[in-house]
Amino acid sequence: MNNRFDRGHALVVIDVQKDFCPGGALPIENGDAVVPVLNRWIAQAVASDVPIYVSRDWHPVGHISFAESGGAWPPHCIQDTDGARFHPDLGLPSSVVKVTKGVRFDHDQNSAFDETGLAMKLRRDGITTLWIGGLAQDVCVLATILDARREGFDVILIENATRPVTLAGGEKALQEMLDAGVRLTA
Repeated sequence: MNNRFDRGHALVVIDVQKDFCPGGALPIENGDAVVPVLNRWIAQAVASDVPIYVSRDWHPVGHISFAESGGAWPPHCIQDTDGARFHPDLGLPSSVVKVTKGVRFDHDQNSAFDETGLAMKLRRDGITTLWIGGLAQDVCVLATILDARREGFDVILIENATRPVTLAGGEKALQEMLDAGVRLTA
């Protein structure tokens, strides 16, 4: 692991929920493969006293992003369902800060920064650098990273800790991230 956590750094885990893993309502191919990688980063963050923020989709029934409501996706991560839970093997400490998104009825919230107050919370906590992994690389991870850069945060993508919906989407997303000034680590 090539991690150099320091003061002002935070680990951000995006949407590692059951519905995005094999067997879920909207599975990402090998989505569960990010769990052991993220667990190593989580353990290192805890050992380094680095805060951990974790986002989750938390959609109401009939959410605007669902195909039945004119959106692009099948129903997924519906509030209080088993599929909305974090992957059971994800080793989140009790000190984790949860960021809930996707709750609005009028638009989707792919980014953990979209009307969640996350940027304010990070600044209040003295955070300047974000190490990010999770699901899916070409949707919510991408949106979160681009918003983080717009908010002025330094961002490092943990490449082994993310998977895309499609390979082509992942390649395009990675280029967008690089163009936005994101650094990469394994």
